[in-house]
Amino acid sequence: MSKISLNGIIPFNISFLATLHSGLEITVRAYYSSHSSTSISGKLLVNSSNFENVKCLDDAVTLFHQMVRMKPLPPVVDFSKLFKTILNMKHYSVVVSLFQEMQKLGIPINGYVLSTVVNSYCLMHRADCGFSMLPIYLKNGIPFNVVTFTILIRGLFAENKVKDAVELFKKVVKEKICEPNQVMYGTVMNGLSKRGQSQKTLSLLRLMEQGNTKPNMYNYNIVVDALCKDGNLDIAINLLNEMKLKGIRPDIVTYSSLIDGLCKLGRWEKVKTLFSEMVNLNIYPNAHIFSIVIDGLCKEGKVEDAEEVMKHMIEKGVEPNIITYSAIMDGYCLCRQLDRARRVFDSMIDKNIEPNIISYNILINGYCKEKKVAKAMQLFHEISKKRSKPDIITYNTILQGLFEVGRIGDAKQIYDEMLSAGPVPDIYTHGILLNGYFKYGLVEEAMSLFHKLERKRENTDIIFYNIIINGLCKNGKLNKARAIFETLSLI
Repeated sequence: MSKISLNGIIPFNISFLATLHSGLEITVRAYYSSHSSTSISGKLLVNSSNFENVKCLDDAVTLFHQMVRMKPLPPVVDFSKLFKTILNMKHYSVVVSLFQEMQKLGIPINGYVLSTVVNSYCLMHRADCGFSMLPIYLKNGIPFNVVTFTILIRGLFAENKVKDAVELFKKVVKEKICEPNQVMYGTVMNGLSKRGQSQKTLSLLRLMEQGNTKPNMYNYNIVVDALCKDGNLDIAINLLNEMKLKGIRPDIVTYSSLIDGLCKLGRWEKVKTLFSEMVNLNIYPNAHIFSIVIDGLCKEGKVEDAEEVMKHMIEKGVEPNIITYSAIMDGYCLCRQLDRARRVFDSMIDKNIEPNIISYNILINGYCKEKKVAKAMQLFHEISKKRSKPDIITYNTILQGLFEVGRIGDAKQIYDEMLSAGPVPDIYTHGILLNGYFKYGLVEEAMSLFHKLERKRENTDIIFYNIIINGLCKNGKLNKARAIFETLSLI
């Protein structure tokens, strides 16, 4: 392994690393000086293997200090366990800092410690720093392993460096740096599938089938899900049949992906077939799958059928959850049966299921579309009294509803509230405001907002300019509209 050239697979900036490491040292020194060598309880932790006592970061750092002072030193596996504990607490920079202290003290390390540090860097979205650990493997005679490179590939995908992730995978395979396992293949498949590259995901599965590492259910599930999300249901169903022929038993995740895809395409007969097939395999539908079917039926306006499915669900001992109720509510709102939607909302509360922001948004949107803005506002104000907070969709829906009924003053007030305490307005928020201002002849206010946004160079795309030009034209300001149109060629 030591003969492998690391040039080209360690894309890190040395000067940045020096700055980062220096900063971490300062941080950790400050941390140590402000924390005594006692745990929260005021007592030293009993011994290095007593990890049950590590309840927080203070305890973990205290234990590390105790361990490095022990003579003889604890086994390296104990340091590995401690680092894993800190990683699980999501204190990634502390893992890096403590590792650097280990190195300064000359404490032996192993591959597990190194992979935990690499993982910490990647979870900090610094995969380049993770690559800087590879020479330490060579220096300490620790062979590269599949876990480390899987972590690096996942880190690159997390930073949306898809090309780099795929190139690293190819390099690992081509140069036989380590033998890819099902998890590494799954990591690449998952990264590609999340970016809509279902055909590449399928090609990778076919490559696996030809090699030493055969795909398992986890790998097939990723590909089936990717194909379903791309609408390639026939290929996905063929893959399901392949799985069964090869003795790879599909699970509830496989069927969830297929049923979701089929519902979106309205292929209800095939959905029924898959339900029967699941039961024959002793795989019983859960709340998630029932909710998928209910949502699909509601989106097609088949709310009565959806209600029947929910009754069947309850008969089978599967309790509807907030997603199920929200889907039924949405279905009734789409059918303009707001009283029924409200009854579902209230029945959910009666069953001690607290509505979330999605549930509120569905009902608020239903009221606004029917111009029952007073009821929508009542719900809007109710959100703040609950655990939820209005999100960007809530604000945009309410603003649109208020402008629709001419409540301009209230719309301005909601917008001001949004600026002071709510989510950051997006292009849709400003589009609603501009359309509203122009609709009621408030040209000066619309142009004032337009110039403010233009100066900040935010939320301005061609749709945004179309709103301005259209609004000016409708208000008889043709010269201003032409002037803005002519500036578009300069942008």
